[in-house]
Amino acid sequence: MPMTRPPRSREVTERGAPAHRFGSQWIPQHVDVRAIRSALGMTQQEFAERFGFSTGTVRNWEQGHRQPDRAARVLLTVVAQEPEAVARSLARASDQAYPSP
Repeated sequence: MPMTRPPRSREVTERGAPAHRFGSQWIPQHVDVRAIRSALGMTQQEFAERFGFSTGTVRNWEQGHRQPDRAARVLLTVVAQEPEAVARSLARASDQAYPSP
């Protein structure tokens, strides 16, 4: 008999939004990308470039053609709460990967 994964816990967070529990963390099932981007006053292209997404991906998320995967939902959740921290971290990572001569 093949082994199966136990079902993921699907519950509701304090804010009433559906979420999955992974370990001790709650990952939202849905992230409103347009609302996050609009709150930051950015275009799709600016948002994509700043946070490491393609413009087409942001557009597809916003138009409902695709949904962010779990890792993207985690990142988007952090972007919604601490956008400057994410931008600083990505800039530092980029500087380390591609140091100036």
